[in-house]
Amino acid sequence: MSPNGQMPADQAANSAAPQAPAHTAPPARTMPGHGEVHRHVLVAIVLNKPGVLNRVASLMRARSFNIETLAVSHTDLPEVSRMTLTLRGDDVAVEQAAKQLYRLIDVLKVQDVTSDPTVEHEIALIKVRADDRNRGEVLTLAEMYKAKVVDLAAESLIVEATGTEAEVDALIGLLRGFGIKELVRSGTVVMSRGAGSIEEAVKR
Repeated sequence: MSPNGQMPADQAANSAAPQAPAHTAPPARTMPGHGEVHRHVLVAIVLNKPGVLNRVASLMRARSFNIETLAVSHTDLPEVSRMTLTLRGDDVAVEQAAKQLYRLIDVLKVQDVTSDPTVEHEIALIKVRADDRNRGEVLTLAEMYKAKVVDLAAESLIVEATGTEAEVDALIGLLRGFGIKELVRSGTVVMSRGAGSIEEAVKR
């Protein structure tokens, strides 16, 4: 401040100029992949070569997907294999993952069949504790779920169950009441209903 009570010109100019805020937050961004999470089933047709399975699993891990089931099998073409993956995610995230999966080396075709009419099956072998006291109950339960007994021992039996993932889950839940000694599941395999074929699309 000058002796006459007036502010120097340079200070006055600075005080009159608008001051920039100390910090400006970046604009908000809407990121895809935050919708409702539900189960998806993907079918991938791949060349039967070493390393393909590892690349598929690595991609899903990089996208933060946990593969719930994975079934790999031969097709009618000896050089081509078929993968069926089940995982959970929202529609946008799974669609992006499917597109990236299709770009991988040796991947010929990818299809999300979640909403398609399909035939879906899984096989499970369940070794259950069973003796003379409860064996009849286990056999009745297996019959109700159209399962069959493939091995019978003095203190256990092995039930072979087939059906959708939900049907197999339901039977396993009931058999847990008797005590499950061992369990193995194949993972889901699916095939679209009707005349369409993902494998014929690859053959063309």
